[in-house]
Amino acid sequence: MKLYSIETGFFKLDGGAMFGVVPKSIWHKLNPADENNMCSWAMRCLLIEDGQRLILVDTGIGNKQDAKFFSHYFLHGDATLDKSLAQHGFHRDDITDVFLTHLHFDHCGGAIIRQGEKLVPAFKNATYWSNVSHWEWATQPNEREKASFLKENILPIHESGQLQFIEGYDGVAFTDHFHIRFVNGHTDSMMLPQLRYKEHTILYMADLLPSTAHLPIPYVMSYDMFPLTTLTEKKAFLQEALNKPYILFFEHDPVNECATLQLTDKGIRVKDVFKLSEL
Repeated sequence: MKLYSIETGFFKLDGGAMFGVVPKSIWHKLNPADENNMCSWAMRCLLIEDGQRLILVDTGIGNKQDAKFFSHYFLHGDATLDKSLAQHGFHRDDITDVFLTHLHFDHCGGAIIRQGEKLVPAFKNATYWSNVSHWEWATQPNEREKASFLKENILPIHESGQLQFIEGYDGVAFTDHFHIRFVNGHTDSMMLPQLRYKEHTILYMADLLPSTAHLPIPYVMSYDMFPLTTLTEKKAFLQEALNKPYILFFEHDPVNECATLQLTDKGIRVKDVFKLSEL
């Protein structure tokens, strides 16, 4: 197995929304906001070369939305999914599997592209993976989460015939080295890849833990549907990651790709930060 970090660029989200009940006087020191109270966040995906399979975990925001949509999110940076794939010697047509942790637009928007008037899979040779519970949640969204589930990102996946659903429960094997963890605080049935790599266990955090700045237990996003569930899940995962120990891979941290943990007098915090390529 080989792993590659895939940068797809940065976007901006409201700092208060990203840190929930934490006062700006505290979180501003962790991720300084601009004059509009917006903070920069990465959209970092993961490419997994495992035998004959080339698996892409999440796809970033994509580029098919209109100017009005993108005006809310201030995309910036030079990285794109295609450039990042090419840096490692790959093309999107090489992807055999697209594993979607969940169907919020910043995680699955790049899964579908426009070809003229049509919306088609960006990865024509890939199987797309979700799970039944989350798919139903996303295609019949509640009013609070509806703006994050865009039908143009989701429905064409099903219409293409390339969609399959993960069957099983927490810990189910996707490959011999790739197991799936399920969490429900951010959104229903979000999937976290847990990978065995070079004698390490790596946990892809998706939106359970967007960045190293979110390590303190109360630092929970306002975007989370069930924040108390997130609290419980974070405590359990951080303790497990400390004890095992695991390496955490961050999808949204604007600076840090990976981190290990240590116990301090303030609780579980970062020990070391590094790039995936340094392993």
